[in-house]
Amino acid sequence: MIRHYYRKLAAGFALFTLELIFVIAVFLACVLVFLYVSAEVASAAGPIKFDEAAFAVAADMQSTGFTRFIEFITFFASRHFMTAAALLLIAYFLFVRRHRWYSLKVPVVALGSISLNLVLKFFFDRQRPDMPLVDASGLSFPSGHSMIAASFYSLIIYLTWQHVESKPLRNFLVALLVIFILLIGFSRIYLRVHYATDVVAGFAAGILWVIIGIGLLRRIEKYTRKEIAPVVEED
Repeated sequence: MIRHYYRKLAAGFALFTLELIFVIAVFLACVLVFLYVSAEVASAAGPIKFDEAAFAVAADMQSTGFTRFIEFITFFASRHFMTAAALLLIAYFLFVRRHRWYSLKVPVVALGSISLNLVLKFFFDRQRPDMPLVDASGLSFPSGHSMIAASFYSLIIYLTWQHVESKPLRNFLVALLVIFILLIGFSRIYLRVHYATDVVAGFAAGILWVIIGIGLLRRIEKYTRKEIAPVVEED
């Protein structure tokens, strides 16, 4: 019985260590990617080869039917959809699951991502590509759709990983969400409203923000629980 307990404890510690290493590796990778891409964009005197190659690939895929599909995909990171989705998720955690800390994670991730994106756009002041397939306003770097999609759907991935017990279902849902995030990013290139470097930087910044946001809220949650925990007095 004691041996089984220690085996279970060791397995839990090993899993925690692997998850921590993975999160740190992803965080550092995103920092390096964002710094590299932003430096390339800031120093570029003309078109960037990576951007031009991505536009060329997207142009080869163009068709009326595929454009409609892409417009459908890009809608799922639009302002209207994300506002409704965030409100529904907050309501679910408040009134169905009754988990106030999860209900806080949603606006922190969503509103923080939007605010950070606006600050970065203002700082880099990059204009959008010429000849877009749809109307788009505002500045280009980093891509708002890509950044918000990466942060919001990464939050959904986090919640899925934490609460879906079936490993095959959990892995399937996580893979589906990752593909969905990538499709949203590609949709911005295909529609010529963003450069590929905008999308890559948006992904990196979005994932960075969700890691920071969840990490801070988890620390605050633990501290708050310790503070309100009942004190048992000894006779």
